[in-house]
Amino acid sequence: MTTRPSLSLSRFSDFLRTPSLVRSITALLVLAFALLLLVNVGTFVMIQRTAKVNATIEHAQLMRRASRTVMIAMLDAETAQRGFLLTGRSEFLQPFEEARHDMEPALVFLEETAAKDPELDTYVKRMHSLADSKFAEMDATLAMAREGRIGEAIQSVRSGEGKRFMDDMRATVDQFDEAKSNRIAERTRSSQQSGMLTVIMDALAAILVVILAILSAWMVRRYVAEIQAAREQVDALNVGLEATVLERTGDLMRANEEIQRFAYIVSHDLRAPLVNVMGYTSELEQAGKIVEKAIAEAEKEREVDKEVVVAVREDMPEAIGFIRASTEKMDRLINAILKLSREGRRNLQPETLDMTAMAQGIANSVHHQTEASGAKITVQQMPSIESDRLSMEQIVGNLIDNAVKYLDSERPGEIVVSGEEAPGNFIVYRIADNGRGIAPRDHERIFELFRRSGKQDRTGEGLGLAFVRNSVRRIGGTIDVESELGKGSTFLLKFPKRLNLSEPGAAL
Repeated sequence: MTTRPSLSLSRFSDFLRTPSLVRSITALLVLAFALLLLVNVGTFVMIQRTAKVNATIEHAQLMRRASRTVMIAMLDAETAQRGFLLTGRSEFLQPFEEARHDMEPALVFLEETAAKDPELDTYVKRMHSLADSKFAEMDATLAMAREGRIGEAIQSVRSGEGKRFMDDMRATVDQFDEAKSNRIAERTRSSQQSGMLTVIMDALAAILVVILAILSAWMVRRYVAEIQAAREQVDALNVGLEATVLERTGDLMRANEEIQRFAYIVSHDLRAPLVNVMGYTSELEQAGKIVEKAIAEAEKEREVDKEVVVAVREDMPEAIGFIRASTEKMDRLINAILKLSREGRRNLQPETLDMTAMAQGIANSVHHQTEASGAKITVQQMPSIESDRLSMEQIVGNLIDNAVKYLDSERPGEIVVSGEEAPGNFIVYRIADNGRGIAPRDHERIFELFRRSGKQDRTGEGLGLAFVRNSVRRIGGTIDVESELGKGSTFLLKFPKRLNLSEPGAAL
């Protein structure tokens, strides 16, 4: 039970002590992860702060509406009072009591919320006192009117006491509203500043992820180039120098294992901060909507700074769009690298393959694409082969997909899949098309990682042909291209009739 953990710990210790490219990348990833974690924590704190500020703003709006409710209730009650005094009709008493009923909960709410705020509490107490005084004055006039003393009641109204109460109430409500408006404006500015700071932090995190992706891709490419150079050196050695061949083969095996570990680190450790960035970007969008709502409310009351409006309604969505596009591209790169790593670890299973039927099945699977563009795929009779089915399907499928993708729209597309036996117990398969073609200087670079040629008007990350060449070599074959720009391309695949699993790289 203790042997396996001890062995793992020993291997990890050896990994840390041994200078290598993977160790450098691991250190870089750990640093990047720590920085991204710090940014994510900061973003979370900013989002919480923004939510708290917005809740405060919403509560302030409720208090403003409550003060307006008190004022409106007073006006309704005064209107009902005068209507009763002028007409003597009891119908006017019902709106009077309804106004009193509407005002009481509004005053209670204001007193409860302003109890701990000395400035606001002064205004609320003044409103309550004026409301009590006004209703006492109106109750007195209504009582006189019920007793038939209409003249005295009207004379009391004409004295102007009730008007003074109403004027004082208007002034107090206006002062209360102004105080709350100033606080709302201050908190809105604070919320906007927090939002902008959050955008900047997430943008920096996205830029860091993109830089790391570019650096990782460059290192992978450099490392693959080193492996390819090592393989070419092995091919150039004298076949009789068995010891040298074994040494070079060992170097290649170790290099393959290291690049697979590197791909694993990239695909797993880099995905964790990427998911965090995606998640907090969604939260940032929600926070932006809350800020936008607060600005819309503020615009109803006063003019909002144009720079603030532009920052929230234009700059923030643009920054979020940049973050999303960068993280999506990063995700595609990680998936492609992981696919390449997994293919290198899969064990090969030789079996006799009907290549004619296989190619025809692949052609049928893209029939909807060729039919839409008026293209035609012809599969000729081809010799069978003993090899790994999945590898052959991926190789032929990728080449046919590429041929369909890069057909020339100015002429009817034609793709021909053919094959024949070759001297030395080999079989050669051809995938030919009359598409765009490839410039001579790009015949080799199209097989390199993250390299593409010609006009970049089709989606892709530059991994397809690199994956094909890697798969071809694993099953003991070679791949070449014959192409002329504007006339089409022919990919030549050469395999042994039987897959030899004892060859280096056949089964890892």
